[in-house]
Amino acid sequence: MSVQNENEYEDLLGLWSDLESGLGVVLGSPGSIQEFEQRVRQYDRWMQTLLQRDTDVGLYLLFQLATNSPVGYSASHSLVSAVLCHLVAAELQLNATERDSLIHAALTMNIAMTALQDELAGQDDKPNAEQQMVIKTHAVKGGLMLANLHVSDPLWLDVVSHHHDESADGGALHALTSAARLGRILRTVDRYAAMISPRKSRLGRSSIDSVRSIIGSGANKDEVGQALVRAVGLCPPGTYVRMDSNELAVVIRRSSTANFPYVAVVITRDGEPLPQPRLHRTADASPKIQAALAASAVRARINHHLVLQLGAYVAQHP
Repeated sequence: MSVQNENEYEDLLGLWSDLESGLGVVLGSPGSIQEFEQRVRQYDRWMQTLLQRDTDVGLYLLFQLATNSPVGYSASHSLVSAVLCHLVAAELQLNATERDSLIHAALTMNIAMTALQDELAGQDDKPNAEQQMVIKTHAVKGGLMLANLHVSDPLWLDVVSHHHDESADGGALHALTSAARLGRILRTVDRYAAMISPRKSRLGRSSIDSVRSIIGSGANKDEVGQALVRAVGLCPPGTYVRMDSNELAVVIRRSSTANFPYVAVVITRDGEPLPQPRLHRTADASPKIQAALAASAVRARINHHLVLQLGAYVAQHP
């Protein structure tokens, strides 16, 4: 589903926001949810339906939701992680069983610290001793909570319980057990999603800074980090970039080359917002992307429905 006007933009943003809000209710009050496992599977199907409409538009709206406000951080972070895991799973050609367990684990990995995660997002100070203990034990407690909520998939439970266990971070992915492989994927995506999202105590980092910190270099390049870049690009849709012309742009669609997405120039080199965003194919001509920017660096109000209309044009005229 491409965005042709402001109403379509608002409708689609509303669907993603509803998904995020619903997930927040499930994670915030899991004991009050009847048939918890089925509800999580339902949210997974809802997420897949939205992505099938247009993955680039989905990523754009998701990154805008994730980077512009720390409100409801836990649900937002879980949803971003699940979407990224979904795309990485396809890139790594995981089988359907592993893919489902991975996404369900991503949606629920922090269920034992949902309230604390939201609290920390709005907290100026570093976690105190009590909070640090909750953080340290949340993975194991999360697995136990899910078991008590009658989650029947042992792989889902295992991945949540061990998603901070770094003992499987070396070696080839294919040589690992299913649980270790999925845990490593989730751990990488979790770190990336946390880096790009703002909290009160720190600003979100740019997408390129986040990718560089997890992908490694040379012979130590991480398989999961590389798959993540192939799946969403160095600068995913919805993230901001500075061009070498000193103009500011927002990424609107991925291209066949991770380094050269389609962008919409939204602010002139003099810092003035453009009334009508300008489509630019970075693979074809200058200006080129000079640097990725954190969302906090962009002060101007962006007309996102106009930006996404350019994305709809690209989809029709690739």
